[in-house]
Amino acid sequence: MSNFHRDVEQLRPQLMRYARSQLRNDAWAEDAVSETLLAAIEKPQTFAGGSQLKTWLIGILKHKLVDQLRRHRREATVLSADDDCDLDGLLFDDTGHWRESPVEWDEQPERRLGQQQFMAVLDACVEQLPATQGRVFMMREWLELDTDEICKELAISSTNLWVLLHRARLRLRDCLQTHWFGTEGVRP
Repeated sequence: MSNFHRDVEQLRPQLMRYARSQLRNDAWAEDAVSETLLAAIEKPQTFAGGSQLKTWLIGILKHKLVDQLRRHRREATVLSADDDCDLDGLLFDDTGHWRESPVEWDEQPERRLGQQQFMAVLDACVEQLPATQGRVFMMREWLELDTDEICKELAISSTNLWVLLHRARLRLRDCLQTHWFGTEGVRP
């Protein structure tokens, strides 16, 4: 087994955790991860090394997750309705995406390390979200599904989607404030 194959296989547990959080079905998650790993191993030359291997694999996995969601549309989990809330207009635009990138990254090693540390804290904060909020947030921000597609997939109204996204963002903001920004301001 080559180093590339071994490195790809070592990332399987992380990919499975991510896939399970999105699909809520172990069999579907296993299928998506297996398809991802197979695609990577069949064409290792497509990994140019411009990003980390994990980042590249997650990019492939995102497409496989969307395929799984579309394939199993009828079996999607139905979320319960939540109360109405206003969106946090200071951080997010009308489409629900960041108004501007929270942090600018450049190619300086210190900044890259800071980005990696920030992403680790963000991942931990997303893991702390209630299941439905985490799933909707990941579908919107990581899988980049549009409102209609998420609502159709989860059989929820657009109002319910926006409420779930708003609540997820508030929790993420609080978590990041506590675990990343703290009282000292933004880390390098």
